[in-house]
Amino acid sequence: MRTEPRPDRAFDPHNPPDLDLIEDCVHCGFCLPTCPTYVLWGEEMDSPRGRIVLMRTGLEEGSELTDSMATHFDRCLGCMACVTACPSGVQYDRLIEQTRPQVERHHDRSRSERLGRRAAFALFTHPRRLRALAPILAVSRRLRLDRAVANGPIGRRWPRLQALASLAPDVQLRSKGLGTDEFSAGVGEVRGRVGLLQGCVQRAFFGDVNRATASVLTAEGYDVVAPSSVRCCGALMLHTGYEEEAKKLARRAIEAFETCDLIVTNAAGCGSAMKDYVHLFADDSAWAERAQSLSERTRDIMELLGSVEQRRPRNPINLRLAYHDACHLAHAQGIRSQPRELLSSIPGIELIEPNEWEICCGSAGIYNLLEPEAARQLGERKADNLLATGAEAIAAGNPGCTLQMAGHLRARGRAMPIYHPIQLLDASISGDQGFLKD
Repeated sequence: MRTEPRPDRAFDPHNPPDLDLIEDCVHCGFCLPTCPTYVLWGEEMDSPRGRIVLMRTGLEEGSELTDSMATHFDRCLGCMACVTACPSGVQYDRLIEQTRPQVERHHDRSRSERLGRRAAFALFTHPRRLRALAPILAVSRRLRLDRAVANGPIGRRWPRLQALASLAPDVQLRSKGLGTDEFSAGVGEVRGRVGLLQGCVQRAFFGDVNRATASVLTAEGYDVVAPSSVRCCGALMLHTGYEEEAKKLARRAIEAFETCDLIVTNAAGCGSAMKDYVHLFADDSAWAERAQSLSERTRDIMELLGSVEQRRPRNPINLRLAYHDACHLAHAQGIRSQPRELLSSIPGIELIEPNEWEICCGSAGIYNLLEPEAARQLGERKADNLLATGAEAIAAGNPGCTLQMAGHLRARGRAMPIYHPIQLLDASISGDQGFLKD
């Protein structure tokens, strides 16, 4: 939706950054050491409080949405580490998500910029299109073409293509990707009917995570509904400022999960977005109540399992495991203790905390494709911190993080298995640990 800005200021009247939320910021600076872009560059306007100043400026009479202002907003990863760090309770998450659509409506991007964003949405929000790439990715990895692109003149000429090549997952030609059963019955006394979001990237490349999620839920007494009709929750669009496109996908999810007691996600970005539907549809009388209901019923899988008494005993897994906090899980949803407690409940797991847990790995949806140099620096930093733990494997609750970290670990010649926590719980419950790599 293209909305004309007010003639006397940068932002239009449709849901601009909330001045009351802006005024909550007292500019204390507690956010600075947790902000990835401030950590990288030390620039005030690339910090949360600096961007809040720019938001206020955009509301003022006579202001313009300049190229410089748009650049500082674009550089924000939306990791929400500042929300965790802020002693004043500033809702920067709400502010940046109100600001991004304004930028997309009123900033004149180059044609290549617009095409890059549209191409990412046309691919990453369609699991079948993503899965169709599996044979190409498998062959290119086998022939080391991915490295040739990433490190050669093509990659240097087109850094976004370089980033895409370096992030390509290690997909086997015959691996099971798309889909899990649309209905799985709970074992024993049924605790409730749970809807499972299969997701787009998760379904295409990490279908085993969805199957493990359904397996654990049924073992713990839940009926699981996993509708294939919900191809994407809209998180990538929502977190990039494409509001109307996000709403189209969100409506489909709302309709599909309306009869479920709870909705479970196993991708941090998806869970964060679905919990934010309540704000996305706040001014839509036809959908506001339905969106609020879905947001209130959405749980991350670790959040749900951490809130109920476990029924099934855990078998031991002997593994030194580094736990990576996905930003949209730890910061946006505030889920930090539950994954650690659930992993620690598995006998034999030695959980190790890497340094700078609060600093983003640089994935951030499609940030690593839109801002490849900043994402590269953050990815290398995260890889170094993970390797320094001496762990045998990594646990991470978001597919984007997994792709980003795996790519940078491979680039160092130090590939390390990365598991979703639910995979380890499933292996512990079932006793089948065949998927664990040596």
